[in-house]
Amino acid sequence: MKTTLLAIAVFPLLLVAAGCASFDGAGLKPGQATSADVEHVMGTPAETRKVGGETLLYYPRQPYGDATFVARIGQDGRLIDIEQRLTDANVAKIVPNVTTGAQVQDLLGPPAQTSHYALNNSTVWTWYMAPLGDSRRREELDVQMSPDGVVRDVYKLHPRRGAF
Repeated sequence: MKTTLLAIAVFPLLLVAAGCASFDGAGLKPGQATSADVEHVMGTPAETRKVGGETLLYYPRQPYGDATFVARIGQDGRLIDIEQRLTDANVAKIVPNVTTGAQVQDLLGPPAQTSHYALNNSTVWTWYMAPLGDSRRREELDVQMSPDGVVRDVYKLHPRRGAF
């Protein structure tokens, strides 16, 4: 009985706390919101990278989610856009034997998992995606790199239904 009453009392507080952080930055206006506004709404980024003249703030929802949101901040400190980076269009930009690991991280953000395979001395970064936004069809994206940091293979694994 006490546990039930405690759960009833605490649950509304959890809902309020969860409402403080936005999953995808909803409500932030490009050109108006500052990087401080982005962090206030979305929380502390998992990673921050400088790419060109922009600062990229990465918000991965991995490994249980299937999105990585990137808030692009211009040189003036204002929000340019918020993008979901785990898309088929972005994966298509990864070219084996050309693209580097740093370029992959700029594009997709931090991986959900990193594995090293001693037998072929390669590193594999893993992300989880939902093709066409359909989380029922979750896919695993693996990017394999050689010791020189160059992408050698890109795999998309389609597990049988219910495997994730």
